[in-house]
Amino acid sequence: MKKILMHNKNLKGKTKVLGDKSISHRAIMFGAIAEGVTNIKGLLKGEDCISTINCFKDLGIKITEENNIISVYGNGLYGLKKPNKTLYVGNSGTTIRIISGILSAQNFSCEITGDSSIIKRPMKRIIEPLSLMGANIESNNNLAPLNINGNNLNSISYNMPVASAQVKSAILLASLYAKGKTTIIEKFKSRDHSEIMLNYFGANINVNGNIIQSKKIEKLNAQNIEICGDISSACFIIVGALITENSHIIIENVGINPTRIGFLEILKKMGANINFLNTRFVSGEKVCDIEVKYSKLKCCNISGEIIPRMVDEIPLFALVASLANGKSIVKDAQELKFKESNRIKTITTELNKIGANIIETDDGMIIEGNRTFFGNKCESYNDHRIAMCIAIASLVCKEPIILNDYECINISFPNFFDILENL
Repeated sequence: MKKILMHNKNLKGKTKVLGDKSISHRAIMFGAIAEGVTNIKGLLKGEDCISTINCFKDLGIKITEENNIISVYGNGLYGLKKPNKTLYVGNSGTTIRIISGILSAQNFSCEITGDSSIIKRPMKRIIEPLSLMGANIESNNNLAPLNINGNNLNSISYNMPVASAQVKSAILLASLYAKGKTTIIEKFKSRDHSEIMLNYFGANINVNGNIIQSKKIEKLNAQNIEICGDISSACFIIVGALITENSHIIIENVGINPTRIGFLEILKKMGANINFLNTRFVSGEKVCDIEVKYSKLKCCNISGEIIPRMVDEIPLFALVASLANGKSIVKDAQELKFKESNRIKTITTELNKIGANIIETDDGMIIEGNRTFFGNKCESYNDHRIAMCIAIASLVCKEPIILNDYECINISFPNFFDILENL
């Protein structure tokens, strides 16, 4: 379906974004293998997280909802049941990669797959370390579907070849079942929601800089979890306010985990007027209200350790840099090629359609600033972050943009357009 996007608008007022997608996935998964009932407030009900819920229901876990509280009736570390059909993760790379760490240690075999995007995304990155731990995983040439035959696992010491929270989380979950002490060494620190929440549930995970160590445990204990607003979703609204004159907004109750705010740090370097208000901790995660005002921005180069901490926001960076003063360069962002789309190529293609001047490189892009956007027909590539990026760009267009296949936004931010309209 097509959507004609609003154009030449500014944003004012207060709002909230939906629950953090990464934390929502983990709350369901960890609750399922804990003992007792985990009650979750603020869970994101986007399509990806619903896929995780459905997978665990198929694995014999009772999950209910009442008064916007999701209750997960955990059966313990070894309490999952063999599913009577192939587990289906839809578009969720988080689900298929992280759940594989749990399934590798169960006493049954099962198959897991996803949609046309998932079956093209690389799975060697989890198959390799899990196999070193003793997992028995068969694949379609390192692609989904995966056939996972539960096995006894052993601990490993693993140097992460790529900065990936999904891979790290799969290993951490497998480590709960593995004899001995598992060590993970990261070159660059990736998001650490799994470490925080697993310890909240009673795991034995120690973090010392970029070295994470985890020991086998007897059980996890159910917890009450309150999920903060998703910073990756909030960033789209933040950019909307930064680039449109006279905008002034506050987004309440947003998670500001240090491994997730690389983009905000870069925006501040570019001259963004962003303030953190009412900072606090909720269920182990750092949270605040974010105030944003329209700002004139300057160029910035990004590479190295900042990339994993803003990997979901690099398409937004390309948008902001196109409007900023000067030339910006992105390096070390090869991981963008393995998202829902090749985001280096797709964001370059679509922003150039509306007036940007971006050159795609092997590991990033070169972005000329001071551009003026105009209307055009744009594609989403069924990638929610590309679709939202184009929608935010439309705010500074003099003519409307027609966006094809915009429904993919429901994967992570079902009320995205409602929030924009209200602001």
